[in-house]
Amino acid sequence: MNLVGLWTLCRRELRRTFRIINQVVWPPLIATVLFLTVFVIGLGRAVGEMEGLPYVAFLLPGLMFMQIVETSFGESAASLFILRFTGSIQELLVAPLSRLEMVLGLLSGTILRALLIAGLVLGVGLLVGTPYGASAPVHPVALVGLVILLAVCFASLGLFMGLAAESFDQMSIPQTFLVTPLVYTAGVFLSVHQAGLPGPLALISRFNPMTPMVDMLRWAVTGHAALPVGQGFAIVGGLAACALLGVTAVFRSGWKLQH
Repeated sequence: MNLVGLWTLCRRELRRTFRIINQVVWPPLIATVLFLTVFVIGLGRAVGEMEGLPYVAFLLPGLMFMQIVETSFGESAASLFILRFTGSIQELLVAPLSRLEMVLGLLSGTILRALLIAGLVLGVGLLVGTPYGASAPVHPVALVGLVILLAVCFASLGLFMGLAAESFDQMSIPQTFLVTPLVYTAGVFLSVHQAGLPGPLALISRFNPMTPMVDMLRWAVTGHAALPVGQGFAIVGGLAACALLGVTAVFRSGWKLQH
């Protein structure tokens, strides 16, 4: 394995992150503060508890999940699309890297970025929400592992979108009409097990692949899970593996890499 090449791609992604820090880092933090202010300070007393947890403790893992998904999917898609749009992808194709190493190199930067965003969101959430019931993660090692799996899953899907898209407008379509609705119906703000959602929303939430992801992240932070932990990890790990293997197969096929 070409470790130098992997590190070079990872460093490139991290440099890109800090070059556009106003687009990548600050928006998730500001959004977290706004969500906590509105939902916890404004509505927290009315909501009380959710699944036996103080509402802020229930909400914080959901906010982390939302920012991890949006950052991993959007930034990996944009990064690869820009490589294709500017023609810089040709330099990557002639480098002594296998297609798997190319994918892992692109993902490595996204994983580190997701860990950074998750840590900052958690820190801000604890700073704002501790007086209202938020607390430090119960399973910090599992939390790190889950963030990595989530980043791999959604960054892999983002890479596929970065290949498929022919314009910036096309890149926004799946995030607007697929990713965002699934995030909001996965139990980020309300318990899909307790809230008594109306028929269509209850059906979508039950079969939403993001629902166990949110639940496992909530377990890592609070120690509470609505699903069996082993089952939840199997689902998250299986989806991440499928996404990684799928995008690697697409890279090996050369689809749209030469254009």
